[in-house]
Amino acid sequence: MKLQPDRPDVQTVTAHGPGWVAVNGERIDRSVVVGAREERFDWPCGRFEDLGAEHFAQLAALDAEVVIFGSGDRIRFPRPAWIAPLVARGVGVETMDTAAACRTYNILAGEGRHVVAALLIEEPAHGR
Repeated sequence: MKLQPDRPDVQTVTAHGPGWVAVNGERIDRSVVVGAREERFDWPCGRFEDLGAEHFAQLAALDAEVVIFGSGDRIRFPRPAWIAPLVARGVGVETMDTAAACRTYNILAGEGRHVVAALLIEEPAHGR
């Protein structure tokens, strides 16, 4: 699905599909963290089962207003202990599937909010 940003001066997710996202037109086929203040780095987890507290602690250090967690092709919630560092800093955490996370990130970034999207990109299941 192709997405159109409202504000071209903000880093946006410009498209997404099974097993990939595009950020500012660059296709990315691995989990990634994207922020409205130009944060962008690989997020070292290839499956939901690989996630742990250290992945969310890394996000807490970004001091965002809100973190949108895209949990893959379906919604799966992180354990409360994983998001504790974010909650302790007063950072809002929203969980949704990765496609919805891309759209929500774009809306909040376009509004000028300091939002970070942690997008879990899993390899698409065969036979879909």
